[in-house]
Amino acid sequence: MTSLNKDIQDKLQHLNVFEKIIVVNLLIFFIGLIIKVSFNINGSLGWLELPSDFSEFIMKPWSIFTYAFTHYDFWHILFNMLWLYFIGRMFANMFPVKLGLNIYFLGAIFGGLLFLFGYNVVPSFFDSSSRLVGASAAVRALLIFLCAYMPNMEVRFFTFNLKLWYLGVAIVVIDGLGLFGLNAGGNLAHLGGAALGYVYAVQLRKGNDIGKGFEGVMDWFASLFKKSKKSPLKTVHKKKSGKVAGYAKKEFEEFNKQKKIDVILDKISKSGYDSLTKEEKEFLFKAGK
Repeated sequence: MTSLNKDIQDKLQHLNVFEKIIVVNLLIFFIGLIIKVSFNINGSLGWLELPSDFSEFIMKPWSIFTYAFTHYDFWHILFNMLWLYFIGRMFANMFPVKLGLNIYFLGAIFGGLLFLFGYNVVPSFFDSSSRLVGASAAVRALLIFLCAYMPNMEVRFFTFNLKLWYLGVAIVVIDGLGLFGLNAGGNLAHLGGAALGYVYAVQLRKGNDIGKGFEGVMDWFASLFKKSKKSPLKTVHKKKSGKVAGYAKKEFEEFNKQKKIDVILDKISKSGYDSLTKEEKEFLFKAGK
């Protein structure tokens, strides 16, 4: 048993961040399934769902985040996690991990906010109150970000190559038509995630990372669960660090690294991923780690 636990821990440590998110989604799905079967409760994860009624949302504000980890239907979670797996692998090889997390979680939040807006500002458009579940809005944010940031990159689709922007337009059109179907609220959230991904990509191409503030909040929150390694009796010897072109050495290295990433991504956008040299692909892979 100890050996099995160690094997599981080793495999989990080698998963990329999106694969870990998939694992969390699957665990929550099976917990909900066990509760439903054991106690015959429909909506067994109700405390994680995002309600459409704003007054109810005020009582459970965490749901703007947790709904994206909640699934009841097998096909719903299957398709969401398959999309996340393939998009996540592509993203992890090209962009920093924190950027991907910013887009994913902001997509979920913005999709949830648009869902609330729709039901509370134009309730006549929707049949009745509803609840939002699923990672679709967050996954849409990642997908549309890629489509907008490198629109001319080609992906293999069955027997032919397809430019990313074609795929992005098709997804948005399908979600737009879905507003007039049975899952109007869900499709509204999808469009919210897609809008976040598009705006994020456009701004990042201009040099503006709109998720930096959110990233700072997430870093602060994560730091609450980390043990401090500092000793109260430790003597600190300050070392004068030199500067390069007006930057601290570490800042200068990060600046150069990001510029190189931008140049490579621009090359992908114009000529496709296959146009990269072996060295450029290796550099992107390491940067993504």
